[in-house]
Amino acid sequence: MPSPFPGMNPYLEQDAVWHAFHQHQCAHCLEYLVPQVRPKYVAKLEAPVYALLPVTVDIERESLIEIRDRQSLELITVIELLSPANKKPGSDREQYLAKRRQYFANGVNLVEIDLLRGYERLPLEKLPESDYYALVSRTEERPRVGVWPLRLRDRLPIIPVPLRRPDPDATLDLQHILNRVYDAAGYADYIYDGTPQPSLHPDDAAWALQFLPAK
Repeated sequence: MPSPFPGMNPYLEQDAVWHAFHQHQCAHCLEYLVPQVRPKYVAKLEAPVYALLPVTVDIERESLIEIRDRQSLELITVIELLSPANKKPGSDREQYLAKRRQYFANGVNLVEIDLLRGYERLPLEKLPESDYYALVSRTEERPRVGVWPLRLRDRLPIIPVPLRRPDPDATLDLQHILNRVYDAAGYADYIYDGTPQPSLHPDDAAWALQFLPAK
């Protein structure tokens, strides 16, 4: 059964749910991409390590997707699904922004997907007011970027995933992938015991009630 919400499901934004959802969403994005990019490119999950506290061994691993040239292994495109660590003020945010600048400097295409209403937006000029967004930054078009601003009630879009020109773009149908993740992970069984984080605006909270499964 797909997610009952027409777009992003705000109950997936809970602290107790998000990390697992992030991993599942990235894995299903990879599954969706591989048939489109093979055999010329290799698409794979990578999991950079960020220390939560500099004096402890606690770590948080958040997957991202790399697309590389199969012959040279040159990094062509990176797909990042943002997490709270990328957005909260602090060293993890600064580390992510430095990595973002490095992608730009090294001629790597970047697809950045923000499905979190909470926390401060990453730097992006002229982004319309929105709950979520997807960004596609192509090497040959910088500093211009493609942006999909999204409201809670919007269907998640089908976005392009640029490869090396003149190869055509791959695509990601974010709504289709979210619905597959929701069903495969059994989220309907437990996420509605909690509440969206941050709380929904009263109008959106009233609207959301129609989609909640009966207890």
